[in-house]
Amino acid sequence: MKKLAVGILAHVDAGKTTLSEGMLYRCGCLKKLGRVDHQDAFLDTDTLERERGITIFSKQAILPLEDWEITLLDTPGHVDFSSEMERTLQVLDYAILVVSGTDGVQGHTLTLWHLLKRYRIPTFLFVNKMDLDGADRSALLTELQERLDSSCVDFSGGYGEGFWESVAMCDEDALNQYLENGRIADKEIAGLIARRRLFPCFFGSALKLDGIDAFLQGLARYARCPAYPEAFGAKVYKVAWDPQGNRLTYLKVTGGSLKVRALLSNRRASLPEEKIWEEKVNQIRIYSGAKFQAVDEVPAGTVCAVTGLGRTYPGEGLGTEFSSDSPILEPVLTYQVLLPYGYDPHTAMQKLSQLEEEDPQLHIVWNGQLREIHIQLMGAVQMEVLQRIIRERFGLDVNFGAGNIVYRETIAAPVEGVGHFEPLRHYAEVHLLLEPGERGSGLQFGTDCSEDMLDRNWQRLVLTHLEERVHRGVLTGSPITDMRITLIAGRAHEKHTEGGDFRQATYRAVRQGLMCAKSLLLEPWYDFRLEMPAAYVGRAMSDVQRMAGTVSPPETVGSDVVLTGSAPVANMRDYAAEVAAYTRGQGRLFCTLKGYEVCHNPDEVIEAIGYNSEQDLDNPADSVFCSHGAGFVVKWDQVRQHMHLEGFDWNAPGQAQASAAHIPQAVVYSGGLEQDKELQTIFERTYGAIKPRSIRPRSEREAAGAAELWPVPPRDERPEFLLVDGYNIIFAWDELKDLAKDNLDAARQVLMDLLSNYQGFHKCEVILVFDAYKVPGGLGEVSRYHNIYVVYTKEAETADAYIEKATYEIAKKYRVRVATSDAAEQLIILGHGALRVSARAFQEEIGFTNRQIREILTENNRHRRTLTVKAAMDKALEKT
Repeated sequence: MKKLAVGILAHVDAGKTTLSEGMLYRCGCLKKLGRVDHQDAFLDTDTLERERGITIFSKQAILPLEDWEITLLDTPGHVDFSSEMERTLQVLDYAILVVSGTDGVQGHTLTLWHLLKRYRIPTFLFVNKMDLDGADRSALLTELQERLDSSCVDFSGGYGEGFWESVAMCDEDALNQYLENGRIADKEIAGLIARRRLFPCFFGSALKLDGIDAFLQGLARYARCPAYPEAFGAKVYKVAWDPQGNRLTYLKVTGGSLKVRALLSNRRASLPEEKIWEEKVNQIRIYSGAKFQAVDEVPAGTVCAVTGLGRTYPGEGLGTEFSSDSPILEPVLTYQVLLPYGYDPHTAMQKLSQLEEEDPQLHIVWNGQLREIHIQLMGAVQMEVLQRIIRERFGLDVNFGAGNIVYRETIAAPVEGVGHFEPLRHYAEVHLLLEPGERGSGLQFGTDCSEDMLDRNWQRLVLTHLEERVHRGVLTGSPITDMRITLIAGRAHEKHTEGGDFRQATYRAVRQGLMCAKSLLLEPWYDFRLEMPAAYVGRAMSDVQRMAGTVSPPETVGSDVVLTGSAPVANMRDYAAEVAAYTRGQGRLFCTLKGYEVCHNPDEVIEAIGYNSEQDLDNPADSVFCSHGAGFVVKWDQVRQHMHLEGFDWNAPGQAQASAAHIPQAVVYSGGLEQDKELQTIFERTYGAIKPRSIRPRSEREAAGAAELWPVPPRDERPEFLLVDGYNIIFAWDELKDLAKDNLDAARQVLMDLLSNYQGFHKCEVILVFDAYKVPGGLGEVSRYHNIYVVYTKEAETADAYIEKATYEIAKKYRVRVATSDAAEQLIILGHGALRVSARAFQEEIGFTNRQIREILTENNRHRRTLTVKAAMDKALEKT
């Protein structure tokens, strides 16, 4: 049978578990219907779930449907258990999103929708509770189309002309097929659903089994089985323990097959040997509810649990499967764990670490300075559940202190961090470039260091040490985020360097860079939707302003007024109760986590936390050097003078100082061509002679993609290249910037025309690069505009990254110049053997070229001569 993994998701109380029960009953898996309120639902197997009437842990059931074997994965609906739900998304082929017919689209429904979009999961919708008063089918469909996606189409109303028109409007090919045939083939509809261009909506009542048969028929009719490779691969999505204490690793086989006694490993080229494990699968279990069947082998597409693996973690990829990125939903509140009097905290940490294996988002940490255990939670319900689990599993009664906000830290400008570790018979030195990233980008690591300077194995080790721990900021000791950390230089000793030496040097380099940078404190923000009678709107808008939030103009929806906006979690987390009080229960507040933004009151928070970065012995910024056979410590602010590899002068005269801590900012290189010699001298003095190749090793994937997107003509025809960072130039030139405010397309067009004239004059090959990295599913595009190339980057690839790779490839054979004012990019392209031109200098160059062209045309008009384009350009070149 064909296998399919289908997850069912919903806002709490939408009827998700009831729908699961109805689907299992109609497929013959249950002899009688269970109910949540009767505490006998098939998938609510845990005592806590039955007592509370909510799903807390994800479960699975086998659902036979026609020629399908569907693994139905039930996920928690309560927002406090969102991390459990998000982990399940990693293994889904399709999702069922349940919406309450009486409540409509809730705040958490929007969060689920955004997650499904991020993970690119095809989605069916089931609108439940349509038998209750207030459930208006037409109004609900309109709300789905307005708040979720315009391609939500009613599939339970029959296949009339209106249905075919709605489906046809979702895609151009479908529209053509409809115009030709008057209908659309099932194959085409299934393809639209799989590509998330169409979202089938079904209406019914799960409790009364109304609409479930039509929904199951639609799922069987329009689902498609994914294609799996022959090589073994698997994705871990959950870790748990059975009642006998066996560790269970829940995974989906994504390639080949998995057999009992198979030897699995996390081996990757980027992992050092000490982190690689190999373990044998003892048992393979296929769960359905609380029961399981042991099998000897499972093919690709199967969701199962295995025993025998002791070092797996949720999100890990095995075999050919890649590991997942960090989850989007993270707790924003941290609590102190209050242990019983006299209980050893280290023993408690060992027990609680088992919970962190199941839910890594708990982030259980031991604060050595305060001698306290801290844990991160989503809310009060999760706290109560966790207390019960700890008491039942470990016999330990714990309480929790008052919740505090989980802050993050980042930096405002690029900075170089240096670390040196050289006690007797040890040696390692590391130079890192720390650059601020976009909000929500997390931490990214890379290398731009020549292998002639530092062997590739040592470089991989540095990257491993960057990734293996939580690096703390210097303002409050909060974890750092939204940064790219790049290894730009390093040195090892032929005899005395050991792996641990680079760990120390790497940690100290990160910390020293943070001490030198202008740091920013970040706090979590909510996006909110506030529904209330019009009489209370003034009070609500005043409250939002008081909470340092932003609010959009009020909108009237029926008899209520809706306010939307965002505000800091610290100010809004208790506001729902306040709204209920002053509106006498008529107001409703829906909050979803927006992400991290700059803190609205950093001075107050920093003072309240009282963190002293120089007294944090676990995160030293100082370096260790050796003299006369003994090691000695050099303070972070004096360490540059002792480095063996010379660093950049980030503290050049004239640079602004950070006001709070007198921390110098990084130099921004923005001069013109006349400064290139000086910049090249600095670069070569620091990192050696520049070669016409990248100073970082390229992966096979990068090398394979080079020929696909980079238009490199024969050398004898085009000896010089000019690469232009399009949006950087547009927003650096006042005229184009003003034009872009009204019409970005017009600004792009003007720049393309200017570069066409420039190319005709100078006869170089021009490549204009625009960022398209936020375009979902973008594959990249290269087109010819008159006499220049125009490139739109692929999804997740910035113009900077494209230009860096292109310079690496082209500078091997051609002279290359890059027009940009991005400081970090200027340094990198210089290391690739290219010349850079600042935005201001390039604007002057364009102006000079246009003036020369006008002079030639004026002269020839005066003499009434007609010149060919080639002759005109030759004459202009003679004048220069």
